[in-house]
Amino acid sequence: MLSKIPKEIIEIYSKIKDSGFSVFFVGGCVRNLILKKDVKDWDLATIATPEDIIKLFPDTFYDNKFGTVGVPVEKPYKQVVEITTFRTEQGFKDFRHPTNVTWGKTIEEDLARRDLTINAIAMDLNAKLIDPFSGQKDIEDKLIRAVGKPEERFKEDALRLIRAIRFASQLDFRIEDKTWNEVKKDAELINQISKERIRDELLKILSSNFPYEGVTLLKESGLLKYILPELLEGKDISQARPGRHHTDDVLTHNLMSLKHCPSEDPIVRFAALIHDVGKPEVLAKDEKGLVIFHNHETVGARVAKEICEKLKFSKKDKNRVVNLIRWHMFTVDEHITDAAIRRFIRRVGVENVKDVIDLRIGDRLGGGTQTAESWRLKLFKKRIEEQLGPKPFSIENLAINGNDIMKELKLKPGPKIGEILQKLFEEVDEDLSKNTREYLIKKIKTPR
Repeated sequence: MLSKIPKEIIEIYSKIKDSGFSVFFVGGCVRNLILKKDVKDWDLATIATPEDIIKLFPDTFYDNKFGTVGVPVEKPYKQVVEITTFRTEQGFKDFRHPTNVTWGKTIEEDLARRDLTINAIAMDLNAKLIDPFSGQKDIEDKLIRAVGKPEERFKEDALRLIRAIRFASQLDFRIEDKTWNEVKKDAELINQISKERIRDELLKILSSNFPYEGVTLLKESGLLKYILPELLEGKDISQARPGRHHTDDVLTHNLMSLKHCPSEDPIVRFAALIHDVGKPEVLAKDEKGLVIFHNHETVGARVAKEICEKLKFSKKDKNRVVNLIRWHMFTVDEHITDAAIRRFIRRVGVENVKDVIDLRIGDRLGGGTQTAESWRLKLFKKRIEEQLGPKPFSIENLAINGNDIMKELKLKPGPKIGEILQKLFEEVDEDLSKNTREYLIKKIKTPR
């Protein structure tokens, strides 16, 4: 295991040790070394106080009351080694942060405050493990288990509820029965946690190799009711129609679409998970009494926007999710025109074409279809590639530019120029034969 530790990290460890302080590798880096997985973050625990560490490493930052000092490391890649003083914690009044932090004297005291046994293992530079809660055996047994009494661990920090599921999803581990029962019992406490932290954990679940299993655990634990209640509204809403492949209710279909979505991007996977979230609101019956969901993609885009804002998604990520859901019902009829293909590309954006097709594949397979791509979808993809070519048609390819518009219409620079160019582009994109200087000059001079 020691061969996997970069020399720059060993140098930091050794400097603390050689200064007379006991120090250990702790947490995720030890877990991943045991699992023979790559380590991204290196964490150390030591009896040295933050003031001691700052003296040893002047180029550090320390801005919290929990005893963690960040030591920047440039090589082998830019990162921060977090060095934390042994500590004990009491008084978790907000179900998240301790009200009283006391420096500890032993590594065992420090490990006792941690969340899961697999994260409560320490290691010295001789590869000796300090494992008071049998975390190594739980790793061997592929088990997620709370340190000590789970009813205490989750009430100390309710974020641990979703973290337990996140680690089960990332590692393909099973959650031990007592721990699982307490997750279900304390699920409502997740409301005490900030939406940003919940979002981060949810996206880590969606980034894992088992996102469907992770979200299923969120549902079965009761956590999903508080995190994504909109998704649960699809429960027991049938989609069955004669001659259609849909047999599951809307909720199950959304979950299965996530399972089969080929993208590894957590944002695309999230869009797949909630892509039909608008169906419950538009549920209706046709003249034959059969279920219909007209305009569910439009309503779904609105609901998705509200969900993303509630979970504090970045503006960029929110717009991606909304865009993918809004246009996931695109037509793949073999008779559509080249102009319609270009219109589709323009609507979803060149950068989102692959993502929306991945969502569509997840939608197909999640609905019970046996093949990922129909012959029509394959043809559609081919025609998109033809339209994109080495470089897709864009505003820059118009036969006139902003300077021409300002000259002909005697306008000054401003947003109006961009608006005119955009309207010209949309018209020419429908009919490329109109992309001549003569036509476009005449067009902008024509009164509207």
